[in-house]
Amino acid sequence: MPLVLSNDDGVEAEGLATLHSVLAARGDCLIVAPSGPQSGVGHSVTTTTPMPLVELEPRRYGLGGTPADCARVALGRGGAFARDALEAKGLPSSEIWMVSGINHGANLGVDTYISGTAAAAREAAILGFPAIAISQYVGKHRRPDWSVTAERARLALDELFDRPPRAGFFWNVNLPHPADESAQHELVYCDMDPSAHAFQYENRGGELHWVSDFHARPRLSGHDIDVCMGGQISITEIPVQPIVSA
Repeated sequence: MPLVLSNDDGVEAEGLATLHSVLAARGDCLIVAPSGPQSGVGHSVTTTTPMPLVELEPRRYGLGGTPADCARVALGRGGAFARDALEAKGLPSSEIWMVSGINHGANLGVDTYISGTAAAAREAAILGFPAIAISQYVGKHRRPDWSVTAERARLALDELFDRPPRAGFFWNVNLPHPADESAQHELVYCDMDPSAHAFQYENRGGELHWVSDFHARPRLSGHDIDVCMGGQISITEIPVQPIVSA
């Protein structure tokens, strides 16, 4: 199975290394990730300036661009990357999966619209490839145990590779961070929570500072925020564009 890996925390991020450790035995992994942190850039792309591309080691590249740029470079036409390399061998490029993450911090609810990690998966879906964004929620004043994260990720990915998203959608996975790291987790398919963040701005000497408690954010029962922060693995099928009811 050909796999393209990316993220928004940067090519050197521990979450990306953890993802690679989970997937290396499953298929041929190509890493194309931002050279440095790109968290919160959403689906922005680079069109007016050149993007440095550095091969750090075989099949591992750092790109001076955004996560969506990384998906385009790896999966678009016109470069010696995943799609072109397969098609040059007479193999179907449609078999490629994009997996973006593992993000340090959750991408739940409306966060998916500003997440670079989600944007890499969304761009892959736009280009016609099955894609997954995967993130590790981090509890207040805590750090993730990446070895445990790897086991949570493997549980979700093993199922999702047998269950591709519908055309025009991608999977958004959020891993919980319970106080008891040995806890067992269920995979819960659920809707994205549309609740707005509860926040305010404080004026400190003429500068506005954003103030919010991410962990106590508003949530709807049974939706992704509630599921993940309640200790289960949330899985949501996200459309590449919002669905508007008639």
